[in-house]
Amino acid sequence: MKSLSELTVKEFLLVTAGDDPVPGGGSVSALCGALSAALGQMVTNLTIGKKKYADQEENMKEMAVVFNSYLDDFALDIDKDSDAYDAVFSAYKLPKETDEEKEFRARQIQEATKVAAEVPLQVAQKACKLMDFIGIVAKTGNQNAVTDACVAMMCARTAVLGALLNVRINLASLPKDEYAERIVQEIKRLEMSAVEREHKLLHWIKTKI
Repeated sequence: MKSLSELTVKEFLLVTAGDDPVPGGGSVSALCGALSAALGQMVTNLTIGKKKYADQEENMKEMAVVFNSYLDDFALDIDKDSDAYDAVFSAYKLPKETDEEKEFRARQIQEATKVAAEVPLQVAQKACKLMDFIGIVAKTGNQNAVTDACVAMMCARTAVLGALLNVRINLASLPKDEYAERIVQEIKRLEMSAVEREHKLLHWIKTKI
């Protein structure tokens, strides 16, 4: 069976539109991250080798490697998110007849739910970092592709905010302890950072075109 990242665009759209809860918003958020990285890499490739941007040649080559790494990571995250959901679903189906079974089931649910929260949290963290690189190539890369860089930024913002929604819904099922509070604070930080970075670039581009 193909992994989600190996499906054609049409196949992915159809399976997402189906009656199975996966792939859902988490996987689509990771896909947005992958699309963002792909567009960022495109901008670097459209800059490399151009005489007008000779002073940015080495920087763009380094950035191309960075974007390619993010692209590979997000492609894996598309499946990781769906796998995490499946693990939670499987945990809820465990038997609960005896006290021992109930205790084991509760423990498995909590552990699987933590993973289901941490996978999209990592997606959001990576997408937020990616936004820094996008901002750089938008301003120093081939200006014929500057709007593509802006779309990359918007995709990255969607990856962050979409992934964090998945973190929140899983966190709601976990105890309100120190772990949960730490995650809540990280969610707030990432949300603010993503919105600010997108706003700055879109404000900048409006002064250019």
